[in-house]
Amino acid sequence: MNGSQRGILTFVVVALLVVAAWGVLTMPDHRSTGQRIGDAVDALPQGVDKSARELQDRTPGARLGDDVKDAGQNLKDSTNK
Repeated sequence: MNGSQRGILTFVVVALLVVAAWGVLTMPDHRSTGQRIGDAVDALPQGVDKSARELQDRTPGARLGDDVKDAGQNLKDSTNK
């Protein structure tokens, strides 16, 4: 395999990975109402606002974004003590 073929193959593989990741992060929330309520009850010790977010219909990407934001806030809070 020469250099240009390897470059094209690398591009195709990366493009497929990007499309797959986008598909996973934007798929709809298929949790039942009972599962949402259970997740909200489990999140109550972390705060009412976090618990309320569990009741919303959000994509995995939105949930991941919230987790990253929460982790950043927790890090900021722990370093300010």
